[in-house]
Amino acid sequence: MKRSVGILLCVWSQLAIWPDAFGAEPLDTIIIDVGRDQQTRIAVVPFRLAPQVEGLGQMSDVIAFDLARSGDFAPTEEQNMLSFPSIPRDVFFRDWRILGVEYLVIGRAASAAEGNVAVDYHLYHVDTERMLTEDRISASPAKWRDVAHRISDVVYEEITGVRGAFSTRILYVLAENPGTSAASYRLELADSDGERSRTLFQSSEPIMSPGWAPDSRSVAYVSFETGRPAIVVQNLLSNARELLPRFTGINGSPVFSPDGNRLALVSSRDGNPEIYVMNLADRSLRRITRHPGIDTEPSWTPDGRGLVFTSERGGRPQIYQLELTTNLVDRLTFTGRYNARARLLDDGRHLVFVHRVDGVDHIAWQDLEQGDVRVLTETRLDESPSLAPNGSMLIYATQHEGKGILAVVSIDGAVRYRLPSSSGDVREPAWSPFLDALGGNI
Repeated sequence: MKRSVGILLCVWSQLAIWPDAFGAEPLDTIIIDVGRDQQTRIAVVPFRLAPQVEGLGQMSDVIAFDLARSGDFAPTEEQNMLSFPSIPRDVFFRDWRILGVEYLVIGRAASAAEGNVAVDYHLYHVDTERMLTEDRISASPAKWRDVAHRISDVVYEEITGVRGAFSTRILYVLAENPGTSAASYRLELADSDGERSRTLFQSSEPIMSPGWAPDSRSVAYVSFETGRPAIVVQNLLSNARELLPRFTGINGSPVFSPDGNRLALVSSRDGNPEIYVMNLADRSLRRITRHPGIDTEPSWTPDGRGLVFTSERGGRPQIYQLELTTNLVDRLTFTGRYNARARLLDDGRHLVFVHRVDGVDHIAWQDLEQGDVRVLTETRLDESPSLAPNGSMLIYATQHEGKGILAVVSIDGAVRYRLPSSSGDVREPAWSPFLDALGGNI
């Protein structure tokens, strides 16, 4: 394990010299805590850039960084490369076999028609000397990083068989000076690596519980801008915001259904916090739970036929599942005295949630058929787990040096890293669904 972490840390020191093409913090601020022992050796050769596109930065660095932070790959450092091919006829596989490289990525970029940039790339299996895939992508210069993430997705899927999630986005809340007269809360949108963040909404009052619509065009969250908690749906293309009907008391924890037509939420309109489902077409509301214990933090089953939620109906917070057609409720967690904020994986069999061990909150994984519980994180005060759309990683909020930050852990716990920190407390992340090939228009 120490050897693999050392490999990754060498990668970060190399990546620290990346050009800052978009004015964001340099990506060497991502800190790797744990990496896998067995990683695939890959070389991403610096792309040959035409003079007109050199100012956009080296695309190969972004690709290598994506693959490295997945934990599955150990990219070869540039200073160790024996040659720098950019087109197929310049590839000498002997150079890469000497270095123990298993896969090779080469490419080039030049200006194209209508002000676009054309990027050609090739992926090779070194031992068989076979080209696995090649493509040309044409996009505007503003999509430079999106093109890089797209190539990372293709390479990752071609080698692992799992769809890459580098082209996705994350939402999170950034809180500055909370609890003071200078308090500021921002809903932020960023790339999956924390880069290119931008503010979707800012308020002097708290923002909570952001979540994505399945088409990635809208988000829902809770805002206290009116002095009372209200659920807001915001369109990411137009930035238009709609405050949903507010009820007396709590209005919180909005979660879109898998088909995007409904919203599960928590309300105390009838006196006690209960789970409701709102039909977004007509805003009609259906009460789902009826119990004197507090029911909160709903999430949908992958098929949209049920809800998973946190309830104190057994005396302490535990996780339950409810079938919407029958209203039958099953308890899912029995290990530990506190389990909350659960999310089901797409297979419907595995669950991730906040699990308290010896008074400390961690993120845990459970096999619902076998009952096995595995603690994935070793940080403290871990909360708000959100799964990547390919199910391989999850992002969560934690504390580091007294400040809220975001961290990522693989679903098997073998890879952990921290995203770049900011001036404020970062909390409540939400990983987007898959976007289109170039990251969508958001």
